[in-house]
Amino acid sequence: MACRQTGFAMLCSATVQEAQDLACVAHMATLRSRVPFVHFFDGFRTSHEIRNIATLSDDDLRSLVDRELVAGHRRRAQTPDRPLLRGTAQNPDAFFQAREASNPFYDTCADHVALAMQAFGARTGRSYAPFEYDGDPAAERVVVVMGSAAAAVRAAVAALRARGERVGLLQVRLYRPFATALFASELPATVRSVAVLDRTKEPGAPAEPLCLDVHAALAAAGRGEVAIIGGRYGLSGKEFTPAMALAVFAELGRERPRHGFTIGIADDVTRRSLDWNDGDWDNGDRDTEPEPPAEQLTEALFYGLGADGTVGANKSSIKILGDATDRCVQGYFVYDSKKSGAMTVSHLRFGRTPFEAPWLIRRAGFVACHQFGFLDRHDVLAAAAPGATVLLNVPGPPDEVWDRLPREVQERVLELGLQLHAIDAAKVAAAAGVGNRINTIMQVCFFALTGLLTPADA
Repeated sequence: MACRQTGFAMLCSATVQEAQDLACVAHMATLRSRVPFVHFFDGFRTSHEIRNIATLSDDDLRSLVDRELVAGHRRRAQTPDRPLLRGTAQNPDAFFQAREASNPFYDTCADHVALAMQAFGARTGRSYAPFEYDGDPAAERVVVVMGSAAAAVRAAVAALRARGERVGLLQVRLYRPFATALFASELPATVRSVAVLDRTKEPGAPAEPLCLDVHAALAAAGRGEVAIIGGRYGLSGKEFTPAMALAVFAELGRERPRHGFTIGIADDVTRRSLDWNDGDWDNGDRDTEPEPPAEQLTEALFYGLGADGTVGANKSSIKILGDATDRCVQGYFVYDSKKSGAMTVSHLRFGRTPFEAPWLIRRAGFVACHQFGFLDRHDVLAAAAPGATVLLNVPGPPDEVWDRLPREVQERVLELGLQLHAIDAAKVAAAAGVGNRINTIMQVCFFALTGLLTPADA
């Protein structure tokens, strides 16, 4: 958002797969439009997520990138062999005219992006558009968003449409130049109200940047009857879930929806936050979420200590399962700036069919706690699903494990019918000569208990 006035075109990816694909699209479009591109995606949420993707081959790139355009770009490079005066300091008599002379390049930039996306789709089968609508063709309420949050909104749209509600999502991929006519054409004519979500805060502004763009686009299209509200979410990577998206749609349905709301925090100072309940989603709306059924999706949580190797082991597990099996995998890791010595939480998903879930796990079928002391200080079983498998690293013999567990942990194990397993990983690591690096031992136990790989393959 801080770069939007520079004149760079800006293309936003929402997933790890898109991050690869739109990098190619950006390259194709910048050569055709002669406008410089910034290709961006959500920091940490997308940039640090581990997924298996369909990779582009060198033959794909040779087919998609026009070599003559590359040669033309090189011919325009500044070189003492072909001197050319460019980018001079100008006085008021010429500066304004020079700035406006670039307009034709920006007027056609969105068309070049759309053509590049069409060519990419024809080659790979993965289609994209500068603005992509998903939902009821006669929707009355629509949420506008860009980046990874689109997956959460899409899940909420599917749940609400299953109830018969007329809602939709308009995902922004081409943020600059903002093609106002193209944006307005993607919004159903039946829409009465729109909520625009921004992952930024511009203090003192009447609305955040994307919200102001939507206002301008609909005003230019003569759609002044559409009520537009803006809200903020996800600052610093704050969690954004389908349940929060449901709360935004609920706000849109009110007689006088609030503008300038926040979602994902409890704002007890200016009281602008919307209420949501992730528990309701897990117990009800999740059944209509476009994810694989539970028997096809394994969700696992691992609690570790910074520098104990837990995160590294889980990254290895994701890559092993992504390479050695036909499963779709996802890995995401939560840790903070304290690094070594602070708690880390690894979120791993494994599915037999493709899925998109850029939010933290809240109902895990497998929970591992690699540091026994966490049981006294953290509710590591808060996200355990009924009947889940629990793996604990506990010093001492197995017949003492149950009595050493905090009473709250014992009650939760009995209440949810959890399958409890324990190992003295530190003792095994010491015997193996790897010091306090318990990660390999715990990783072996994970594979053995989940059956994701046969023991021999593991």
